[in-house]
Amino acid sequence: MKNGIFDFKLHFGDAESEDFEQAIPLFSEEEEKKISESGIPSELPILPLKNTVLFPGVVIPITVGRDRSLELVKNAYETDKIIGIVTQRDADQENPTQSELFEIGTVAQILKLIKMPDGSKSIVIQGKSVFKIDQFTSSDPYFRAKVSQFGNIQDMEGLELDAAIRSVKETASQIVNKSPNIPSEAAIAINNINSPNFLLNFISSNLNISILEKQKLLETQPFSERLQKVIDYLEKELQVLSLSEEIRTKVKSGIDEQQRDFYLRQQLKAIQEELGEDNEQQEVEKLRAKAQKKKKVFPENVWKTLNKELDRLNRTPAQAPNHGVILNYVETLIDLPWNKFTKDKLDLKKARAVLDEDHYGLEKVKKRIIEYLAVLKLKKDMKAPILCLYGPPGVGKTSLGKSVARAINREFARISLGGLRDEAEIRGHRRTYIGALPGRIIQNMKKAGASNPVIMLDEIDKVGSDFRGDPTSALLEVLDPEQNNTFYDNYLEVEYDLSKVLFIATANSLETIPAPLRDRMEIIRISGYTQEEKTEISKKYLVPRQLQENGLKKDQVSFEETAIHALIDGYTRESGVRNLSREIGSICRHVASLVATEEIESKEITPDAVEEILGKRKFFSDIAERTTVPGVSTGLAWTPYGGDILFIEASVSKGSGKTIITGQLGDVMKESASLAVSHLKTISDDLGIPEAAFTEWDLHIHVPAGSVPKDGPSAGVALLSALASIFTQRNVKNTVAMTGEITLRGAVLPVGGIKEKVLAAKRAGIETVILPAKNEKDVDEIEAETIKGINFIYLERMENLLGYVLETKPHVDPTEKFRSKKESSAGTNNINKAVESTRLTQN
Repeated sequence: MKNGIFDFKLHFGDAESEDFEQAIPLFSEEEEKKISESGIPSELPILPLKNTVLFPGVVIPITVGRDRSLELVKNAYETDKIIGIVTQRDADQENPTQSELFEIGTVAQILKLIKMPDGSKSIVIQGKSVFKIDQFTSSDPYFRAKVSQFGNIQDMEGLELDAAIRSVKETASQIVNKSPNIPSEAAIAINNINSPNFLLNFISSNLNISILEKQKLLETQPFSERLQKVIDYLEKELQVLSLSEEIRTKVKSGIDEQQRDFYLRQQLKAIQEELGEDNEQQEVEKLRAKAQKKKKVFPENVWKTLNKELDRLNRTPAQAPNHGVILNYVETLIDLPWNKFTKDKLDLKKARAVLDEDHYGLEKVKKRIIEYLAVLKLKKDMKAPILCLYGPPGVGKTSLGKSVARAINREFARISLGGLRDEAEIRGHRRTYIGALPGRIIQNMKKAGASNPVIMLDEIDKVGSDFRGDPTSALLEVLDPEQNNTFYDNYLEVEYDLSKVLFIATANSLETIPAPLRDRMEIIRISGYTQEEKTEISKKYLVPRQLQENGLKKDQVSFEETAIHALIDGYTRESGVRNLSREIGSICRHVASLVATEEIESKEITPDAVEEILGKRKFFSDIAERTTVPGVSTGLAWTPYGGDILFIEASVSKGSGKTIITGQLGDVMKESASLAVSHLKTISDDLGIPEAAFTEWDLHIHVPAGSVPKDGPSAGVALLSALASIFTQRNVKNTVAMTGEITLRGAVLPVGGIKEKVLAAKRAGIETVILPAKNEKDVDEIEAETIKGINFIYLERMENLLGYVLETKPHVDPTEKFRSKKESSAGTNNINKAVESTRLTQN
């Protein structure tokens, strides 16, 4: 509504209106009835209005300024004071024609006339009834027209009418109460209106709608239809006011909350100053001062970013959600060791002594670290190598990282990558996320406090990937010396130099490491320990450590060397020393319990004491027992956990020449078995194997430990030996183990994992190891003491193999065992004929 239903500051007539303040005269039902009965004049002077519509019973002031309108008002005021009010179709038209006026208007009575100083006149008029222009009779000096009554049709009565009127009054009262510019007395006036028609006319006159919409209300004759239109307009207005009130309330509440926060913050600031505590400004200034001290080490772009974020932090209230995010980011930037380096110890002899002190063996790794220090000593500035220590568990890969850091006087940090699946763990989270953090690389740089630490990337072969990304792809940049000087962390959003970091990765298997990542690292293979090495490690490291961990002194427990040998041979079966350390710990705990209860003062650990404490030995060498029958050979296998013994079993049964392979073998191993069968057929005549052995007997090949998947080409030689053994019925020697790939042409190709396999053979008590000729170089790299007592045979072709592995005497003559059915049938017929011939001769 225009400033509310009862605001009479309107623009009426042919000039601008003035403000009038007068009481609202209420149009009673008696007056309405009296006017209706008296009728209207047949001809009326017509006064056009520009911007309003007059409704019956409504009082409005207008200012008259046009000459013809002034003449009309003068004549009418001097006579009966009755005029016809009609609204112009176009309010901008100064001199409207007859066609530019609406046909429906309102009979009005001039209540008051006021002459203005400028010559215009202001009048107050009240609507009486509605008329229709039938015909204009004159246009000069003003419009006159013949008119007829245009009354309302009263089509509602009784309870329906009462309910409708009550609804209108309630809605109008709500509008008055919600509108801040309408006096509350207006609601009282509305409730005091008794005439339904006047109530609608009064509300219609003051609705905030267009002139055309008001004219349509005036022209609506059925009461019910006009009532529904008014209700619709009122409901719409009420919705607008409710929404406005809601917006005002929210705005006021927000302003009040801001004022309250400001007031409380000012109070808090004053209290903190009185107590001598830091406030927000002081906190920012402390950070700025801390950054200023390190200004020289910050790269230029980092310094700009840091100052920008400090300014943002200064402008952000502590209660703001992003205050903590900015604060953490600024603290991270300041705390990172930009261009801060520890001084390397370049004394090569001392570095080597430290490495030897912490670890026994591992010559390749120690040699590579000493080479790096030597070049660093000569060149002063070089990129650090990216090393990957690859080998079975328990050989000291992880602990070696700490020793390297100690040897060269660098900080050490370890990152466990096992099971890592989120790429953000490496590159960090963007700061838009709640709880965002830098990646593990940057976190460990901050923890190390230097830009050239030793960072151990543990279990790099066990990194996974899923919908959150592939961490190995993120590691490509970290582990590339050509790129990691500009490493980009999503949280930092600035580059960080990792080129001086010495990364040492560890892995049990190279197969699960993607080729691009593997290519960026210098692979150093760490083989399993020999019995001699394990013995030395036990005496120098494991026993002293377990004594310390279990609260024992050196004079309270001592280990004989034979006892350590018993532990290695009978209670552990591993390439490393992790389980050996556990078994030594079990013995120390047993002794500690006896010492604590004062049963003994000290104890010497002998092989018998080992069995007494740990029970019967857990591992035995069953090679001799397994190879007492034809068809069993001893192979050598490599696993991520070190070398192992692998038995190949073969058996035959009467059938049709089928081959059955079991033991959960992979495709490559199955192909090796097929190659062995094919090659054996080509040399069967030389071995005295009848042709019927391949056509009238089924062959079954099995590799024990059926629940463990097995694959690879290195079992080819062992497969051929087992097949030759079953078909020649000659045992494979129980002191011989073998490995090597075979081809269809009879060649023996080299394989990998030689050191692990040789160590496994040594542990199992093997005396002779058969290897491909091209693997001789791998044996040369093994310490002579380690392979002492083992005889090595190198093969280039398979023809010589069987002479080394098979016993001379067969269990059963293969020509008899594999005799063809046809030959057996022919032999029987010949015997029968000979017997018959002898009988005839005797007769």
